[in-house]
Amino acid sequence: MALPKKKITKTRRNTRRAHHALRPPALTDCQSCGHRIPPHRVCPKCGHYKDRLAVNTEND
Repeated sequence: MALPKKKITKTRRNTRRAHHALRPPALTDCQSCGHRIPPHRVCPKCGHYKDRLAVNTEND
């Protein structure tokens, strides 16, 4: 089994882990109804995408 030649310092270890933090999800307002949605997604509430009706969400 391979062994490291030298100890990895805390600074090097923590620098590598600097990108492991969680970020809050990016949300935008729907231009049609104002519902908070992820960008580049169809609004599940009204069915619009970029000012166009993409999905009919009426319940019969």
